[in-house]
Amino acid sequence: MTTLSKVRMTLARTPTFPEGSIQHGYEFVAPLDGAGHIDLAAWREQKALCVVHRFWGGEPPMRGHLVHRAGGQTGATWIFDYNREDSADDEAGYRFQAHAFVPGEYVSLKDEDGELLTFKVASVVPA
Repeated sequence: MTTLSKVRMTLARTPTFPEGSIQHGYEFVAPLDGAGHIDLAAWREQKALCVVHRFWGGEPPMRGHLVHRAGGQTGATWIFDYNREDSADDEAGYRFQAHAFVPGEYVSLKDEDGELLTFKVASVVPA
């Protein structure tokens, strides 16, 4: 069964943040199946509800949508899109279609500068 869930991811260890950072990350809403994978068919039906909130230390928060785009190495890419008219600010999930979004798991995201960063799934709660 697929339900809308709110996923919170926080920055994992980096050279700048050797212990990770709970002040840097994302909260997003997505339809997850029982194993924690994003359900594409359910997303298509509820994509207007699939929002993202980026929090990044002292920077202003960014709000956008979880979007599925054709293309990429595996045939499709999940992105966080903050401005539909400008793709320069898009942040692409690395293999989001294959990852389970469950607490404790690690996922990667390519930020708008092209840097691949790793995040830990901190929580998953009903949206």
